[in-house]
Amino acid sequence: EVQLQASGGGRVQTGGSLRLSCEASGLTFDDYGIGWFRQAPGKEREGVASINSDGSTLYADYAKGRFTISRDIVKNTVYLHMNNLQPEDTAVYYCAADRGMVYLLGPYGYLKVWGQGTQVTVSS
Repeated sequence: EVQLQASGGGRVQTGGSLRLSCEASGLTFDDYGIGWFRQAPGKEREGVASINSDGSTLYADYAKGRFTISRDIVKNTVYLHMNNLQPEDTAVYYCAADRGMVYLLGPYGYLKVWGQGTQVTVSS
């Protein structure tokens, strides 16, 4: 059974940094891509970044230059390093897995495996 465990959220001030972790079990990164998504109150879920089975990465425009996605094959964990956080980054962040590529544009019904969310709050 494929399972994802997200962690690392918290509260930071504007300009701060956080590192989110998505620990995966029941899959290998050779076969699966992992994506990060976020959902702010009253807004639709949106894609943040993904790292795919071939090692390629995708970023939302707002994430480019501030966020970096990486993976540790030994720990079977994907990280989302977030720098220069802004209040508009406040959201619940989720990770999701799919074979091959994880695309950032919705709809996301094709993504069957999700981790629980982790709250990121950026205060001004």
